[in-house]
Amino acid sequence: MGALGKFGVDVEVKSDAAKVWSAIKDLPNSFSEAVPDHYKSFEIVEGDHHLAVGSVRLVKYAEGNSITMSKEKIDVIDDATKTLAYTVLEGDAMEYYKEFKAKVVVEEKGDGSLVKWSCEFEKAKEEESPLTPDHLKEFAVATLKKLDDYLLKA
Repeated sequence: MGALGKFGVDVEVKSDAAKVWSAIKDLPNSFSEAVPDHYKSFEIVEGDHHLAVGSVRLVKYAEGNSITMSKEKIDVIDDATKTLAYTVLEGDAMEYYKEFKAKVVVEEKGDGSLVKWSCEFEKAKEEESPLTPDHLKEFAVATLKKLDDYLLKA
């Protein structure tokens, strides 16, 4: 059995929670427009053409990133708690991880919001992945800050 692990990062943004949550649910449009240097495209490949529990999305990353694609199954999408959870099924990350699950929670905080991104994983091999927790945290923080900038201008 590979090493188990988990980590997370909390990012304060200026956009209100409802706006951030809406953008996270509308990932195919908002993220590729807001953060084109990170994301090339999103496509729902199984399920409805919008995010729903059981949907599978194909994420293609922009050139220059550590990974090129990720196929992810939506496990939870809850408007009441503004929670989205997904499991990575295929992609570059799965060369290093047997299992990789992530969760995003958006909470109100003053006039803005707090976005909590966390993941749990099981390594497939002991070899160090280019997708280290520090790298993934930096990627998440940069993505959420750029998304916030985009939403503030919209």
